[in-house]
Amino acid sequence: MVEMTIDSIRVSITNYQRVIILREKNAERLLPIWIGPAEADSIAVKLQDVSVPRPLTHDLLENVISNLGAKIDHINVSKLSDDTFYANIILNVAGRMIDIDSRPSDAIALAVRAKVPIFVDDSVLDKAAVLIDKKTGGVIVPENPGLEKKEVTDEEMRRLSAFQDFINDLDLEDFDET
Repeated sequence: MVEMTIDSIRVSITNYQRVIILREKNAERLLPIWIGPAEADSIAVKLQDVSVPRPLTHDLLENVISNLGAKIDHINVSKLSDDTFYANIILNVAGRMIDIDSRPSDAIALAVRAKVPIFVDDSVLDKAAVLIDKKTGGVIVPENPGLEKKEVTDEEMRRLSAFQDFINDLDLEDFDET
């Protein structure tokens, strides 16, 4: 598992979908994960420390977990299968660790509230992480020497088109030059 931080939440200008960008804590790999607008807003509200008059769903869930005597230990984006990310919320209940299946967006929304680490399995990063070339703005896909190179099919290109739209719409002035 690799610890990640939230780099940003972006909106694609072509289709208005939200994507959360996780950045490897001690490196430059980025992991884009498409999320729903409600989850994006819930994460952004907490990251920007905006006060809301009533608890949002993720605030409620954090309160329930806490009032039942459990503590969120960390979250883990654990799997990528058929273009779908999977995550787990790891709870500490009286010293016993319990994994709760979750969508990554909900797990991340809880992680920002509980101020706990966000991890991603190496296998997920190997499949989906990208690097941005700071000079050209192009996407660099990290080499994975254990995998053979193969031609990309038209179907795979169609499924990846949303990611390509997102990459093409990035405002690279937001990225640090260091």
